[in-house]
Amino acid sequence: MNFGHFNAVNKEYVITRPDTPAPWCNYLGSVDYGAIISNNATGYSFVKSGAAGRIIRFRLNSMSNDQPGRFIYIRDNEDGDYWSGSWQPVCKAIDSYKSECRHGTAYTIISSSYKDIESRTLYYVPLDKNYEVWNFRIKNNSTNKRSLSIYGMAEFTNHDHYENDTVNLQYSQFISRTHFKENHILQVINANGSEASADVEGTSNKKGDPIYRFFGLAGQSVSAFDGERDMFIGNYRNYGNPVAVESGKCSNTVSYNGNSFGALQTDIELNPGEEAEMTFLLGAGNGAFARELISKYATVEKTDNCSCEASFDFSQVVSHELKQLKTFWHSRLGNLQVETPDDNFNNMANVWNAYQCFITFFWSRAASFQYCGLRNGLGYRDTVQDIQGIIHLDQNVARERLWLMLSGQVSNGGGLPLVKFDHRPGEEATPDESQYAKETGQSFYRADDALWLFPTVITYIKESGDWDFIDESIPYADKGEATVYIHLKQAIQFNLDRQGSHGLPAGLYADWNDCLRLGSKGESLFVAFQLYYALKIFEEFAVKKGSSADIAWVKGLLEELNGSIQKSAWEGDQYVRGFTEDGYIIGSKNNSEASLWLNPQVWSVISGAAEGEQANAVLDKVYANLNTKYGAMLFYPAFREYGLPVARMSLFNAGTKENAGIFSQPQGWLILAETIIGNGNRAYEYFTEINPAAMNDNAEKRKLEPYIHGQATEGTDTQNHGRSHVHWLTGTASTVMVSMVYGILGLQPEYDGIKINPCIPSNWTNFKMTKVFRNNVLNITVDNSQGVEKGVKYVTVNGKRIDGCYISTDELKATNEIVVVMGE
Repeated sequence: MNFGHFNAVNKEYVITRPDTPAPWCNYLGSVDYGAIISNNATGYSFVKSGAAGRIIRFRLNSMSNDQPGRFIYIRDNEDGDYWSGSWQPVCKAIDSYKSECRHGTAYTIISSSYKDIESRTLYYVPLDKNYEVWNFRIKNNSTNKRSLSIYGMAEFTNHDHYENDTVNLQYSQFISRTHFKENHILQVINANGSEASADVEGTSNKKGDPIYRFFGLAGQSVSAFDGERDMFIGNYRNYGNPVAVESGKCSNTVSYNGNSFGALQTDIELNPGEEAEMTFLLGAGNGAFARELISKYATVEKTDNCSCEASFDFSQVVSHELKQLKTFWHSRLGNLQVETPDDNFNNMANVWNAYQCFITFFWSRAASFQYCGLRNGLGYRDTVQDIQGIIHLDQNVARERLWLMLSGQVSNGGGLPLVKFDHRPGEEATPDESQYAKETGQSFYRADDALWLFPTVITYIKESGDWDFIDESIPYADKGEATVYIHLKQAIQFNLDRQGSHGLPAGLYADWNDCLRLGSKGESLFVAFQLYYALKIFEEFAVKKGSSADIAWVKGLLEELNGSIQKSAWEGDQYVRGFTEDGYIIGSKNNSEASLWLNPQVWSVISGAAEGEQANAVLDKVYANLNTKYGAMLFYPAFREYGLPVARMSLFNAGTKENAGIFSQPQGWLILAETIIGNGNRAYEYFTEINPAAMNDNAEKRKLEPYIHGQATEGTDTQNHGRSHVHWLTGTASTVMVSMVYGILGLQPEYDGIKINPCIPSNWTNFKMTKVFRNNVLNITVDNSQGVEKGVKYVTVNGKRIDGCYISTDELKATNEIVVVMGE
């Protein structure tokens, strides 16, 4: 079934049926203020942290669909009928209630039409601001004058910490209260704290200080309000039938020792054809801040340059802010745009995969409709990988975040499992200390964390040309500082210092797979290949720096590690997954369970440890034994008997997540590996299998948004093969983006130039790309009239022929016309 479509011109996904298989979401805001909103206006907001900065409440896994959110109700005062500006929560019959949701880049527009009343709500967070805007317009399309009441609703949390608000009711309900002041409801938490220590935006870093939130209305007068949830909803009711809306009047009650709430009612009359506009404002801030914003948005003067396709105009302030958002995001995404024969590929490469990469870059795995927000920080391995997905689009923010993550590396070379949102370089406790576990809930090192720095650092340097970064001095998390080059050397040493009996790196608490606990003596082949890859990259850096001692050191390590891998882990046509502390082989072809694993096969190729016949053999075996029509399974067969304490994934149902499910993040590595050995047709087949856009007409099977990658898809052992889970915040976004950009499209920056070496399906006879590379625009036309999968005969740069696929920066101008001629 089809619930919507892509609008490539506006860079939007348009949802035309509100009863989607699951809430289909969008993200608004920036790293300072985040807002998640579904196609039916459900969701929540937070300042900086979904765990410790929650503003409005949200109930995960509730029926029907997750609620509450940013609801606006409309009541016809003549007959008492009422509905909502989004289909939820009232849920009128969809044969009479028409709805459309347009998710764009950091904004969402929800339109409705019912009983000749048309409405449209634009939700967004203004660029670099710490509050959100719900611009609501309503129009009377009937021939009669209509008397209407409009109610905006936001359910505040009683505590900014999600867990305290949810479960510690004996405390949280007694520190919060609300006030009504002019056109806004002001919530105060810890009202008896020190007034002077809370800033104008209502936040404080000191426990016990007051915290302020507001919900205001601009453009119309408030006729009634409710600052207490139970007074608005009523006893034994829900968001779909609140007593205030049903009765036609809010109670003008504030909250004291209850559930703080924001509900604002305004009563309007509309003549036939007449429109009205109002703007609800939600955020963290005191009364003065709220009044200032209400005054700013009170004007409803129209603009001549409307940015909306709907029948409504925007007011000047809103139009300006929406234009700012679009310009900011579209220019970011415009640093790479493609025009291939596959629209589904284009929609993901040009907009949605790229935008998802920025969202995961912002919030790691901290806040979604599955992640409840208890992770108060950035996962190390997650975030360092997420950076890779946006480097080609915004090197400046990539550099800033990469600096932060390098400062989250411990002086012993390992990474902090969680880099807190208030991270203090040089002052942090480490997993070796109980204080760190107390603050983060993490008490162990992961084997792979710091190894992700290598592909991320080299990608940043080559994309940006910022070679000086390698010598920049950055603090360690706990003590001391060192250059980036030494940080990387320490990351290698961390794994060299932790090895098992086969001379391979220990798996420790986890080796990317959080369900595989190989311990301090058990060994991981995935980490072994990561270490091999790290050594190759470090060797490249050492050569460029001219460090003969480091070159000799790393060459010896490469030879030794490769010998250990080939001797202990190669089984003729596949690599094993690892060795337990008691000597059991995980992922041996002789095992009855989990006998072939995806990651070591794929990473043997990515790392360069497997080449030629070995590389072809392992990838052929993956294709024959792990591939399905919805992607490749993480391993097969599923664990059913072998389990704890090593294989924790055995607790999952067979075919689910890490237990022989189609875990999505490795799909990008698989695609990249196939492009490395030149299998363009197979790489594209894998890409299509896991491309959300390709499932747009089968959305009821996939369930997740058809414009966003999920964490995992159910494998062949389940009754719901093809159903996907855990949306938005997943490393899949970056791995697939990397495989598209550097693998399929073949855009491969070098220190002093760029290679353009596509690996594509043979039936792509031509396609186009526009890439911004070091402030130069590259307009690229690829000619594959010979129908090859990989191979470039020559390129022309502004009419000059160059054999091969490498273009030096010396050949580039501000704008360049490049033709890439593929062939054997």
